[in-house]
Amino acid sequence: QLQLVESGGGLVQPGGSLRLSCAAYGSTLEFNGVGWFRQVPGKEREGVACISSSSVTTNYADFVKGRFTISRDNAKNTVYLQMNSLESEDTAVYYCAVDRYATVKGTCAMPAALAWGQGTQVTVSS
Repeated sequence: QLQLVESGGGLVQPGGSLRLSCAAYGSTLEFNGVGWFRQVPGKEREGVACISSSSVTTNYADFVKGRFTISRDNAKNTVYLQMNSLESEDTAVYYCAVDRYATVKGTCAMPAALAWGQGTQVTVSS
């Protein structure tokens, strides 16, 4: 059974950087699109970035373009989210999800995700 484990969250000052990791266990990610999402209390979960199985396609939400980079290492069964120039508005719980498809949507929506991680807290504060 596919399980996802996020790591790399924490407290960082505005302008700082973090790299989140999403490691998969129990099954390979090689043939699936993967996305990062975030959620704050009282708001709906929103797509942040996603990447196709072959890494040919990457999509980003407008609010992270130019600051965040999604990548994957299929040999390590892991997807990363490099977050630079962090802002207080980036504070949220970040989740990764694996889609049942190899391609990804422009919005990164994954209504038929195979699995979600438990989330990792990112707090941007001085």
